[in-house]
Amino acid sequence: MTATTTPPSALDGKPAAALDSERADLLAGLATARSSLTDTMRGLSDEQAGERPTVSALCLGGLIKHVASIEDGWLRFAVEGPSAMRYDLPGGVTWADLAAGTAREFPQWAIDHRNNFRMLPGKTLAGILQQYEQVAARSEEIITAVPDLSATHPLPEAPWNEPGAVWSVRRVLTHVIAETAQHAGHADILRETLDGQKSTDR
Repeated sequence: MTATTTPPSALDGKPAAALDSERADLLAGLATARSSLTDTMRGLSDEQAGERPTVSALCLGGLIKHVASIEDGWLRFAVEGPSAMRYDLPGGVTWADLAAGTAREFPQWAIDHRNNFRMLPGKTLAGILQQYEQVAARSEEIITAVPDLSATHPLPEAPWNEPGAVWSVRRVLTHVIAETAQHAGHADILRETLDGQKSTDR
């Protein structure tokens, strides 16, 4: 996955202009982090991508799904604001119930978050990587088209977000880059544990 300087279209359907240097740098940084992550998948079978070689529940295919979901959600937030990342709870369910795993009903967003770390039946590594490519292309369109990187939105209400905090589009992008790079490190560990390979070996 590599960033280009002239994406074919912007969010409004008009031809995209050349990127300014800041946007180009952000796209390049994100592309580098993505490549560090996807490089760890080279040569894997679908079965290997779903294996959990450490004591955690993480698998390599699940990491790609998770990071793609994270990038998609945050870039939609950059355009739509907190409505793009709602964390509503079912009636009568508290955050403490959710954290303890004792909720009588789990919200769909929590179920989706958990499943994003898994290779579900019928999923292939090629399909997961293709979906990640689609997310990357959409992100490039958004970064190109958004009028102002300094534009801010309030973070959605959730226990892990500071009450009243606002993030700029720029802050969102640096967060996605950091998140992707962090999970690229996790992927390296999983791959090395799985078969002794590392992304830097290939």
